[in-house]
Amino acid sequence: MDQTVARTNLPVGLSDKLNAGCFCMTLDQNMLLQHLKIDSGHEKMWDELLLTHPHLFASTPTFVSEQNLLDMLATTQAAERVSRLAAYQEKVLSSAPEISRRDFGPHGAFMGYDFHVTPEGPKLIEINTNAGGAFLNAALLKAQRACCKEVNDRFLLPIGEDFETVIAAMFRNEWRLQGKTAPLRTIGILDDVPEQQYLYPEFVLAKAMLERQGLDVDICDPAELTFSNGALWAGDHTIDLVYNRLVDFTFDKPEHEVLRRAYADGAVVVTPGPHHHTILANKRNLIMLSDPEALRQMGADMADISALITVPRTQAVTPENAPQLWGERKRLFFKPLGGHGGKAVYRGDKLTKSTWAGIAKGGYIAQQLVTPGERIVEIGEMHQTRKMDVRLYTYDGKLLIAAARLYQGQTTNFRTPGGGFAPVFIV
Repeated sequence: MDQTVARTNLPVGLSDKLNAGCFCMTLDQNMLLQHLKIDSGHEKMWDELLLTHPHLFASTPTFVSEQNLLDMLATTQAAERVSRLAAYQEKVLSSAPEISRRDFGPHGAFMGYDFHVTPEGPKLIEINTNAGGAFLNAALLKAQRACCKEVNDRFLLPIGEDFETVIAAMFRNEWRLQGKTAPLRTIGILDDVPEQQYLYPEFVLAKAMLERQGLDVDICDPAELTFSNGALWAGDHTIDLVYNRLVDFTFDKPEHEVLRRAYADGAVVVTPGPHHHTILANKRNLIMLSDPEALRQMGADMADISALITVPRTQAVTPENAPQLWGERKRLFFKPLGGHGGKAVYRGDKLTKSTWAGIAKGGYIAQQLVTPGERIVEIGEMHQTRKMDVRLYTYDGKLLIAAARLYQGQTTNFRTPGGGFAPVFIV
């Protein structure tokens, strides 16, 4: 969708006041179910979803100031420009596995940039290449209703062109960027045992949306694919392009060997692929992106260095600096280099010595602790606080859709009453 956001005359601080004091429920559950059923062509699945995923969607919206949204966009664009610098790529790719070093041309579909919104502005916590939820959030946006005249008149959603059209154009562009001249015909949405994935309903929704745009789509388990005659096959037909939702970012697992060979051969377009993860989403990259002097030495311009000040200072954990980091742990957040989905992450003030013993050996980054934003929600007659982060789904630096996630605990988990995906209203 278009990244331009209409300007308002509302004060920046209004978003904080609304997140703390507006308890309007703008989600029309019946409208959401109808959109999901119509958009996917399935009915039973979505009725069951309310039972199996009761906290997937929040009933209340979140509010983000226009300036914060523009700052987030500036950060995402700066990160992608820096990732194209020769000195940056040389450093990142020098230690990368062979499969990640080759750039086949595509930009990488559905990049996900996760922010905490603080009183000092947004802070970029993480970059993801397999960010789920964009299709679900597109449906969620269509099921919002104005609960009062002020919401209807003054609050703006970051929506531009038709979502389905834009997403189909994105995949067709990825196809062309790899030098393909024939029309894109078939897309495979790939994940391990996809029917067992928590966001499998999104795969079904994506398949239906893309098929309405004239594409043939399969939801595939990579273990069931074959590679022969220079093509990747799902059963008796070929897959032209893979929409990759795997968290095995370099296709190292034995069950991904067929995909690995087809990708390395250039026989199939894979987006996002190993190169995209290595260049942007590898957590080690946050060390460079948060270091203004390193960016300057790599040739980044001052505007991009300034935009990346939103990245909390990050450093690698090593046996040598472990004693110092232990002493500073209450101001730090620790993440595994190979982790995903918020697994094995720790707030420093919650660490036990036994857990720290494993972290201190290395394989982790230590990131300056940034407290997430908050959204007060109404559950029954009680007001309860939920943590809030904001994710921008982008393509080639352009905003596709924005969404928030409301949760309790250390990470987003979609198990919190009053939590889940929430629409972002720009004020």
